[in-house]
This record gives sequence, structure tokens and C-alpha cells, in this order.
Amino acid sequence: VLTSKASLSIWGWGGLGVVLFLVTFGPFAIFYLAFYIFCFIGGGFAVTLLYGKINSEKHLEKCEHSYLPPTQIGILKTLDEMKLELKSIKIDRRLTGSSFIDEPLQQVIQFALRDYIQYWYYTLSEDESFLLEIRQTLQNALVQFSTRSKEVDWQPYFTTRLVDDFATHLRVFRKAQDRLADREDKQRDITEELVDSFFEAEVEMERKICRDVVCTSNKDEEGFLRDLCELLLYLLLPPGDFHNKNMRYFLREVLARGVLLPLINQLSDPDYINQFVIWMIRDSSCNYEAFMNILKLTDKPTELEHNLIVLTLDDPLKSYIAIC
Repeated sequence: VLTSKASLSIWGWGGLGVVLFLVTFGPFAIFYLAFYIFCFIGGGFAVTLLYGKINSEKHLEKCEHSYLPPTQIGILKTLDEMKLELKSIKIDRRLTGSSFIDEPLQQVIQFALRDYIQYWYYTLSEDESFLLEIRQTLQNALVQFSTRSKEVDWQPYFTTRLVDDFATHLRVFRKAQDRLADREDKQRDITEELVDSFFEAEVEMERKICRDVVCTSNKDEEGFLRDLCELLLYLLLPPGDFHNKNMRYFLREVLARGVLLPLINQLSDPDYINQFVIWMIRDSSCNYEAFMNILKLTDKPTELEHNLIVLTLDDPLKSYIAIC
């Protein structure tokens, strides 16, 4: 009887405690309690693991430094001296065999390396071997170009083909001007109409050749210069350097966008052409017969006036002739 009463009192007090616990903390308190216990145990395990890992690493580091022999000072000093040692670079500066041509070409190579390579390469490495290889490759290409240029018979080209191309260009331009003058409805800009008339006349005269896309589109012009540079590199570079795609594309972009494109833009600038013509005729003798020949060949008063304005710049003799 006493045992049964004791068990009933235990269950009674236990049930009362459970009821009070649920009434006080809610029906989900059991799950929260289990979750808190799990987090407590897991956190303690994680802290113990992390603390043991840190202490183990410190102990292993002490063991490593205590058991391994120290590094010799001479080896570190030798490595530092090898890094600081400057390599002697010897470059053959001969390109064409003429010092009057080689020196300007060497300056062009140096400026190209400075403006397109060195400014970003030195942020990656201080090793000069890459710059040396680039310079040596460019010099080899120039040497090959010079050697092959000496084998070409330039006299027929300068006396026949170049003159014919220049005369054809002038004829096409005159024809485009005549077409533009005959047109009555000028709805667009006169420059655009002159360009269209020029290339139409070029197609009619040369039939199979038209350079309108290359001359009017910057993207197509750059693509044409890239193809031209890649062809030149194929002819001038050694096979090993040409088949190196990184080297070939790098040199192609430098030559196309850094050398040829700025050169073409400068040579096609009207102000540069006028200044160059003034420089060429500055020391030339201009007599009465030459001036009369200019008057006979010029059939447009406006063109003559512009030429006379150019001739009178900074030259008293030409000013006197223009006034006459």
C-alpha cells in the first residue's frame, strides 16, 4: 500500500510539474529545450575541437623548429645577390647597314617598347628577358625587310606603277568633282556626296577594285591593317616566332594600331600635308615662268586663292609673287 501511494504521489507531482511547465512555457517548450541542449553540446564540441587544433598547430610548429637544422645564412645571401645581379644584355644594333637609317629605327623601336609594353610589363615583372626577346624579334624582322628590299628593282615601280597610280587617283578625283558640279539636287552634305562620287568613279575606272569600305570604316581599316601586318610577319619572322600565336598577335596589334594607323592618320591630315608642302617649297626658287604655268593649269579661282594664301605664309618672296 505504501509503495502504491508513493508511486502515485510521484506520478501526481510529475504530471503536475509537466502541466505547469506546459502552461507556463507553451506546448513547444519541449522542442525548444531539446534544441537548446543540442546547441549547447554542439557548441562545446566545436570550441573543444578548435582549441585543440590551435594548440596542436603551435606544438607542431615548435617541434619543427626544434628538430630541423637552421638554414645557412650563406644560401640566403647568395640568393639575394643573384636577384640583385644585373644581367649584361648585348644587342646588335645594326639593321640596314647605314647608321643614318639605323639610329632613327632604333629610336622608333625604343619608343614603341616604352609606350606599348614597358608601362604595363614592369608592373608584372622586372625581368628584362621578355623585352629583349621582343626587341630582338623586331630587329630580325627589320633586317629581313631591309635584305628583301635590296633585292627589289625599285626603278620600274617609282617611274611607272607609282606614277600611274597617282595619276589614276587624280583622274578619279577630277571625275568625282565634275559629277558633283553637274548635280542639281544636293540634299546631303557636300563632303559625303564627294566621297560617294569618288568611289563610284573608282569602280567605273578600275572595275575590279573599290576601297570604299577600307577608307570609310574605321573598323574595316583596322582589320585590313591587321591582315597586312600578319602577312608581313609571315614573310619576315622566323617560323618559330610566327607560329607563336601570343607573340604574333602581340606584334600585329602593336604594328597595326601603334605604328601604321597613326602614320596613315598623320599623312592624311590636310594640315600636315600643307605644312609639308610649305616646307618643301620654302627654299625653292619661284620665278615668273613657274608662276605663269601655275595660273595656266589652274582653272578654278577659289582653288588659286587658297594656293596663294598658302604660298604667302612666312615668306616675303612668295607674298610679292602673290600680290603680283
